[in-house]
This record gives sequence, structure tokens and C-alpha cells, in this order.
Amino acid sequence: QLQLVESGGGLVQPGGSLRLSCAASGFSASGFAMDYYAIGWFRQAPGKEREGVSWISRSGRNTDYADSVKGRFTISRDNAKTTVYLQMTSLKPEDTGIYYCAKGRAFLASLGAEEYDAWGQGIQVTVSS
Repeated sequence: QLQLVESGGGLVQPGGSLRLSCAASGFSASGFAMDYYAIGWFRQAPGKEREGVSWISRSGRNTDYADSVKGRFTISRDNAKTTVYLQMTSLKPEDTGIYYCAKGRAFLASLGAEEYDAWGQGIQVTVSS
């Protein structure tokens, strides 16, 4: 079973930076490792719906971002390390929430949660002075 584990969250002041990591282990039900799939990052703020933040294709050549984070967040992956990263800069209080990484159903995806079928447990990011 392919499992995803997030790390790197915490408390940061507005304007600060954090780098989240999503480490994958195991294989999907189809027998493929994480490097076969698109990976996405989502977040959920208190009292709000979960929203897509960014995703990256299997090869890393295709990425996309929510409008609210464009120019501030950068997604990348290291398939040799089976890890996907989310570099977050110029953080704002509205970036606060639980961040989840998720495995796409295929090698391309989108920001829609319906295109993902395995999720990490989530990690807290708090932006506050």
C-alpha cells in the first residue's frame, strides 16, 4: 500500500517561509510506486472546505497552482527520493491550515480532490505574529 507522510509544518511569522515535504513509501494497488503518479497538495483552514493548492505531474514538467498562492509557492519532486516538496514563501495568515499531500489517480491531475485517491494524515501550518 502506498503511504504518504507530510513533514515540515509549524508556526511561522507573516512574510516567512516553510518547506513542506511529502515522503512516499510502498506501492499502489496497481503495483506502481509514487514516481508513477501526479502528486498534489491541499489545505483546509478551520471552518472551510479543503482546497487544492498545487499539483505536479509524474515527470515534474507540468505544475499548477491555486491563484491565491501563485508566485509564492513552488512545488517540486525528487523521484529518486520519492518525495514531493512545497516551498512556501511570503506566507500570509490566510495560508494557515492543515496541509495534505495526495496521490493522483494518474500521471497528470488537477486541483480537484476527486482526482486523488490516497492522502497523507496532514500537517499543521500556522502563520501568525
